[in-house]
Amino acid sequence: MKVGCFALIDPFSTLDHQLSRIAGLGFKYADVTDNHPGGLLGREFGFTATASLDDNPGDLVSMFRAHGLEATSICAHANLLDASAPSRYGNAEITKAIKLAHNMGLEDVITTEGEPHTDWGKSLSRDEQILVIVEKLWEPVRLASALRVRLLLEPHGPVTGTIDGLGAVLDRLGHPESVGVNLDTGNSWLAGTDPVEMAKAFKDRIYHVHWKDMSSDWIARRGTIFGCGMATIPLGTGEVDIGGVYDVVKNSPAKHSTLEIAGDANVTQSYAYLKSLGAE
Repeated sequence: MKVGCFALIDPFSTLDHQLSRIAGLGFKYADVTDNHPGGLLGREFGFTATASLDDNPGDLVSMFRAHGLEATSICAHANLLDASAPSRYGNAEITKAIKLAHNMGLEDVITTEGEPHTDWGKSLSRDEQILVIVEKLWEPVRLASALRVRLLLEPHGPVTGTIDGLGAVLDRLGHPESVGVNLDTGNSWLAGTDPVEMAKAFKDRIYHVHWKDMSSDWIARRGTIFGCGMATIPLGTGEVDIGGVYDVVKNSPAKHSTLEIAGDANVTQSYAYLKSLGAE
C-alpha cells in the first residue's frame, strides 16, 4: 500500500505551497484536500490551500506533477444530515468532485455525511438519517458509475462511524462497483467503533485509508464526536491498533492511503512506522 499526505501542512498558505512541503517530506502522493465550487477570495490572495471544483483539471494535474507528486483522490466531505442549502457543501459539490476526478484521471472521491448542526438534522431518527444520506448520494453514485469513478464513504459522522450504519448506507446505495469505503482509523475509533473490526467488516470494499492515531485524551469523548481533521501524535503511539488495521487492509483492494497528521516530525515518524509494517 502506498502512503501519501493530507494537503494541509501549513496554515494560511496555498495549495502549491502545500505540495512543495509534502514533496520535501519525501512523499510521492497527495490528495486534493480542501476544495470549493467557483472562486474563493482566500485562494486569490494566497492564504488558503484550496482547489476549485471548477478548476481546469489539467492545471491541477500539472501542479501536482511540478512537485513530483501524483494526486490519488479528491475529498468531498459533505453535510448530508442537515437540509440542503446553497451554503452547505452537499450533493452539488460531490457531483462536481466526481466530474473533476474523472477529468483528472483519478479513481476515488471520498465523502461522508458529517454531523448535523441544525435542530432539524439533529431530530432525525436513525432510519431517517440513512434515508436522507442515500437520497443525497443517489444521483452522485449514478454519475460515478457512468464515469467509472468510485465514491468512497468515510466514517466521519454518526451513521458512517458505525459498522451497522455504514453497512446500511452501502446496502441502500447498491452499485458495489462504484461505491466503496475510505477507512479512517481515527474517526472510526472516535465514533466508538473498533477500527480493526470495521476494517474486517468492509475489507472487500476498502479502496483507500486515512491514517490517524488518537491519544488517551480523547477516550472520554468516544461515541460523542464523529471525526477530526488531523491527529496530533505519530502512528503507533496512541490508542488505535494501527498494526491490526494494517494487517487487514493490506489484503483489501486499497492501493493508496493518506496520513492525516499534524507536525513534520509526527508525519515523518508515522510514515516510517507504516513502512515498518510493509507500506511503500
